[in-house]
Amino acid sequence: MNVQIIGTKGCSETRKAERFFSERRIQFHFRDLNEKGLAKGELENITRIIPLEELIDREGKQFKKRNMQYMVFNLEEELLSDSLLLKTPIVRNGKEVTIGYQPDVWKKWV
Repeated sequence: MNVQIIGTKGCSETRKAERFFSERRIQFHFRDLNEKGLAKGELENITRIIPLEELIDREGKQFKKRNMQYMVFNLEEELLSDSLLLKTPIVRNGKEVTIGYQPDVWKKWV
């Protein structure tokens, strides 16, 4: 397994994902979006599985802080320029990807 968890340290859903894999002694790579955002290629790989529209966190602090609910914008450009707009955690295992806390899906990976 080659698990990557993309999220922020302050996100409770991300911490639950980390705990899920740690409890099963599965090593993972953690990517903190506060430190480094997604590259265009990474976003393209994720959107092969999850539609771009589902990746943006319209209920999140960053979306509201930027008053984006009243704006017309290019979704891909915004997600690449401000990774804190992403729903977290994004968990990748090879070509498989989940968004949010999805323990039932992860159990099938194990």
